[in-house]
Amino acid sequence: MLEKLKDIRMRAREEIRSCTDIEQLNDKRVKYLGKKGKLTQVLRGMGDLPADQRPVIGRMANEIRTAVEEELNSANERIQKNMQKIRLEKERIDVTMPGKSMPNGGLHPLSIVLEEIQNVFIGLGFKIAEGPEVEHDFYNFEALNIPKDHPARDTQDTFYITDNFLLRTQTSPVQIRVMKEQKPPIKIISPGRVYRSDSVDATHSPMFHQIEGLVVDKGVTMGDLKGVLGLFAKELYGSDIKMRFRPHHFPFTEPSAEMDISCVVCKGKGCKACGNSGWLEILGAGMVHPRVLEICDINPDHYSGFAFGMGLDRITTQKYGIDDLRLLFENDVRFLEQF
Repeated sequence: MLEKLKDIRMRAREEIRSCTDIEQLNDKRVKYLGKKGKLTQVLRGMGDLPADQRPVIGRMANEIRTAVEEELNSANERIQKNMQKIRLEKERIDVTMPGKSMPNGGLHPLSIVLEEIQNVFIGLGFKIAEGPEVEHDFYNFEALNIPKDHPARDTQDTFYITDNFLLRTQTSPVQIRVMKEQKPPIKIISPGRVYRSDSVDATHSPMFHQIEGLVVDKGVTMGDLKGVLGLFAKELYGSDIKMRFRPHHFPFTEPSAEMDISCVVCKGKGCKACGNSGWLEILGAGMVHPRVLEICDINPDHYSGFAFGMGLDRITTQKYGIDDLRLLFENDVRFLEQF
């Protein structure tokens, strides 16, 4: 039995030292120290030994078990270090190599034009104001002098959430909120998303963008309105652009007008883009209705103002010659990367 134990000790050392991975090492642990291992099988035969030999064999078996466990632990440490070295070598990064170039992103065409428009008006002393997209009926309609029976309030044109709350149909409610909170002089623009119950096609969308402008102060006239919008058009479209104002009607302005510019595609000669008229409509404007000022606790006898509203999506499509509004919302990278 002593010879068997010595043989187990020698073979275990050789086999453990030859292991190259943890799985092999675990197999050797089971082979020699497991419940059915070689050392256990030898110890089960101790019952057949004379009583005086059992202590000697037991002591030697414990020494061999301890030695095998030390060999296993040593081999485990060796294998772990080797595995770590291999892993570090595989994961090694040469910091001197050039990195992988990532494609640069860019601004959306709507963002490009919005930034240009904002810069023009900021240069004229305007501030940017914002308001909620879920709006109260009072701010969206009533305070803007839009009567209860006005077609714009119909459910087929407006997304109502409750009887009194809706998705705003214009950015004009922002001017009411500003006039309610701030006394003249007021000089703001309010860009943002608006919602109307329209079918999606080349020229319509249920969600689009507007930019509202408002000036309220003493002595503000229609001449100031025309001067500001004329400068805006020249800054955005070029100094050779032509403008005209046509009479119109908006409940919240009086008098009201629509502003056209000479077609940016044909330079006023007439083409498909402008319906062969040579003109493109870009915004609506007018003097703030006295009733609107009164609702906002501003005395119309002392103050006057003008307001204007433009569709950012329409201006963007006109500026870049885009013939389908849907292209602005489909996020096709092939289209967007042109800008």
